[in-house]
Amino acid sequence: MDENSATYSIEVGDDYPEIRDSVRRVCADFPGAYWRKLEEAEAYPTEFVQALTVAGYLGALIPESYGGSGMPLRTAAVILEEIHASGCNAGACHAQMYTMGTLLRHGSEAQKQRYLPQIASGKLRLQAFAVTEPTSGTDTTKLKTRAVRDGDSYVITGQKVWTSRALHSDLMLLLARTTPLDQVKKKSEGLSVFLVDIRQALGKGLDIKPLKAMINHNTTEVFFDQLRIPADCLIGEEGKGFKYILDGMNAERILVSAEAIGDARWFTKTSIAYVNERRVFDRPIGQNQSVQFPVARAHAETEAADLVLRRAAARFAAGLPCGDDANMGKLLASEASWHAAEACLQNHGGFGYAREYDVERKWRETRLFQIAPISTNLVLSYIAEHMLGMPRSF
Repeated sequence: MDENSATYSIEVGDDYPEIRDSVRRVCADFPGAYWRKLEEAEAYPTEFVQALTVAGYLGALIPESYGGSGMPLRTAAVILEEIHASGCNAGACHAQMYTMGTLLRHGSEAQKQRYLPQIASGKLRLQAFAVTEPTSGTDTTKLKTRAVRDGDSYVITGQKVWTSRALHSDLMLLLARTTPLDQVKKKSEGLSVFLVDIRQALGKGLDIKPLKAMINHNTTEVFFDQLRIPADCLIGEEGKGFKYILDGMNAERILVSAEAIGDARWFTKTSIAYVNERRVFDRPIGQNQSVQFPVARAHAETEAADLVLRRAAARFAAGLPCGDDANMGKLLASEASWHAAEACLQNHGGFGYAREYDVERKWRETRLFQIAPISTNLVLSYIAEHMLGMPRSF
């Protein structure tokens, strides 16, 4: 598409009001006490995920021809925003929204027919995204997990880390190296994507171990020891997997950033309610500018981030490059949510540490956006190099 001749529009205000109201109604059944109980047991929010599935929200981006809702990316972003603005957390299920894009865009028709309708209906969960490794981190092209073709199979050996929800998913999207790094012209070549059926692989070369973390995202380490999978698990062409993964990263950043926007709105709403009621020295603490200003600044940052992300989603829908806005929006949204969180925790004083207020839980959860799905420094590096024309730093 010719970018100069393309047009797109950005709706401001509370777009998709009916969906927002519906999401809020679903979330009303899962108050803070529900999430606190899950944390104590380090459990997965099965009931919450089921409720979202029944409402059709986890199949929002799957085309109607495959049993989904066929909604645009902005609609999915609104869903995730409202989940977080309601005090809930979509980390248990958001991966299903963006990982299925790799299957949809690059999978064979047989693969799409086999899996997408069952994912849309909730019969199958595609929640696990196995990319990051202990030694390579964000240097994805240096990953060491190998997939070697052997007749009608691939044999996989290696390890992944921070693979959230693997113990609560039926399918796993896996990025592995099919051609050794020293045998490719470009380091991004020779990587392939596979759709692994966890149910069939567990105990047959696949081992998954829980990884305890600061937040209850049910994250794991995944070990592959000569795991043999059918060759038709390969998505797209062998060796083109890095491109396929990159293709979905802008959508992922837009969606996850919408969660940060939702968090920021929750923190601001919670701050306002508390500081208007809390009285110290015979006056509401919200009357003090030292209390007001951090909340006000975070609100301004949230509104700015929201507009950039709306533009990113609009460009995505129009088939235009959206990497600049997706990255800037992610940076702005993650910082807005963190500043709103800091203000909220500070305003609550000691009560901010009390679990019953849910501030400390949400504070811990929103801190993750500074690191994942891409760290703040890597976004700044992208802006410097790709937007401002500075020399590549790594």
